[in-house]
Amino acid sequence: MAGVEMRVQLRGIGCELHHGPSGAVIHTVPPKDNGGDGSSFSPTDLLGASLASCALTTMALLAAKEGLTFGDASATVVKHMVGPPRRVGELTVELRMPKGVPSGQRARLEEIAHGCPVAKSLHPDVKVPMTFVWPD
Repeated sequence: MAGVEMRVQLRGIGCELHHGPSGAVIHTVPPKDNGGDGSSFSPTDLLGASLASCALTTMALLAAKEGLTFGDASATVVKHMVGPPRRVGELTVELRMPKGVPSGQRARLEEIAHGCPVAKSLHPDVKVPMTFVWPD
């Protein structure tokens, strides 16, 4: 598999992240509780956002591949830090699922979310409770 190049440039105590293939740029800063100003995502915030994004994207890709009904969905992630050493201890994820997904398809989609590449890349010590909210 080919790699994806990303470049990171330190700017004061924050970083500018460049995505090689697309040229997209995002910024990170340390959170307030770790000496930063909290004006943007912290690196550990991106970990939580990556998890939720990966879960939603993986479900949408599966749905498209298998011809399943799948519309707009969203997620909220709450990051909990622990330590020492300072690290992410838990990423609590609530996924609000789209309308119109038959109940027989839901378990498969939830399984895919739990097994997304980011979830599988996390250390086993990081707790990842995922809650799925299906509309009536």
